[in-house]
Parts: sequence; C-alpha cells; structure tokens
Amino acid sequence: MALNRPIRFVGFYRTCIFVPFVASAVATGILGNYVFNPQFGVANNILRVLGLPAQGLLESQQQAMIVIAVMALWQQLGFTVVVYLAALQDMPADLVEAARVDGASAPRIFRHIVLPQLAPVTVFTTIWQTITALQLFDLVFVTTKGGPLGSTETVVYYLWDQAFRGGLRFGYGSAVAYGLFAVTMLITIGMVVYSRRAKVEAF
Repeated sequence: MALNRPIRFVGFYRTCIFVPFVASAVATGILGNYVFNPQFGVANNILRVLGLPAQGLLESQQQAMIVIAVMALWQQLGFTVVVYLAALQDMPADLVEAARVDGASAPRIFRHIVLPQLAPVTVFTTIWQTITALQLFDLVFVTTKGGPLGSTETVVYYLWDQAFRGGLRFGYGSAVAYGLFAVTMLITIGMVVYSRRAKVEAF
C-alpha cells in the first residue's frame, strides 16, 4: 500500500524491494553465510553490540531452518510485492473515492474494498509461493547442505542427495520427484477449487 502512494523516491524503494528476487539464490545463500555465520556473521555481531548472547544460527539444529526460511522469504518478497502492486494500480479508483465520500475510514476501506479486490492475487501468490517453497534447494545447498543433522533437508535436497550423491538411487529419486509433483498438483487443484467456490476468479 505504501509503495502505491505518490511518495518521494518511490521508484528507488520499489527497486530495493525487487532486487533480491532478481539476484540468484546462490548469491543470496553466499550473502546469508556472511550474515548468519555464528563466528563472524553480522547478525551475531549486532547481538554482541546490544549485549545479547550470540546464537548458533546456521549451525544450530533448531535455528538453521528458520534462518533459511527468512532468506527465502526475503528473496521472494519482491515478486509478491510487484504482483500486489500491479493489482492495486489496476483497482478502480472510483470504489475507494466513493467509500471516502460516504465517510468510511481507512481501515474499513482496506478491509471491505481493497482486500476483496486483491483476493484473486492472493490465491495466485499462495499457490506460487507454496510451489516455490516445496522446490527449495539452492539456498540449502549453498548454506547448510541439509545440516546440521538433517534439520534443513528439504524435499528437493533429499531427492538430489538420494539420486546423485548418497548411492545413485535413481529410481528412488524419481519416486520422490513424482510424489512431490503429486503434492504440488493437489495443492494447486485445492486452491483452484476453493477460489471457484468462494467466487474468487483467480484463474
């Protein structure tokens, strides 16, 4: 909503949001290694300056997947923002103006006008980001390689490890790939059925 306003340097802000999506996942992973490294990373240095205890981050079995999820969300944020921004710019301005004339407050306008108009985009981005999350591989490969103790082993990384590194089990890797395809298809079909029953024309 802020990026859709005629504020100063809005083009610069939009570019800053979109740059991580353009950058490769490998570059994001390398940057993440420098930021979240427990010994010399920027994150722990900031915690030390604030007087807080250092964290294990990428070397912690409890925190590593959370850190990778944060990096993945940061990388994918630009795409989602651009899609929502396009939907907001395509929204008829007459609806909002009519609500303001009738005395509706900004929160009510957002809840009852803006959000329903963005419902098709929400369905699309939900499917897109779910599929992207299921296919997460390169960030894990660059940062933790599935560790520590398998805590960051995603489906695609497990598939690659079984088929190409852990014994060349090509048949088993293919079975996992078909299973991933089936899950992805079921999620997509479920979201499409839900959107049509809810009368949200996303497709």
